[in-house]
Amino acid sequence: MKILSQLLFFVFLLFPASIFSANIEKGSWNFVKEDNYCFIGSLPVSSDIPEGKIRGDVYILVYRINKDTDTIVQINFGYPYKNEEPVNIRIDKKNYEFYADQDSAWTNNDSEVIYAMKKGNNLTVFGISSRGTKTIDTYTLNGFTAAYNKLTKDC
Repeated sequence: MKILSQLLFFVFLLFPASIFSANIEKGSWNFVKEDNYCFIGSLPVSSDIPEGKIRGDVYILVYRINKDTDTIVQINFGYPYKNEEPVNIRIDKKNYEFYADQDSAWTNNDSEVIYAMKKGNNLTVFGISSRGTKTIDTYTLNGFTAAYNKLTKDC
């Protein structure tokens, strides 16, 4: 079911791309409700990427599709991740391992990660591109709990 949800979410995001990009901001968590899905999202407050390297959109989302009660965490890194390499996430002092699929990272423990996000202050993503570029993105978790509560209540 999770893989189907992920695939559907990719399809839904392709169509309202302008709505999506207009509603996610650096350093805050915004709630977006559409007909078939809802999400909260944020842009990183800081990124450490080697000089001269360029990548696509970088963001983190927590979403629901079609009023499903499951909430899913997705991290988009702006370039394809290195195959077979885990994506390491740190929420304050606790580490989590996500798996990569193209330019997105997912976890099999969404509820555990979301619980840590609600309690945490910062989330840091450590990724390696398919070309070997190491990148670090840091997100604030300030406002995450309020946005998550709105997601679970209004979606």
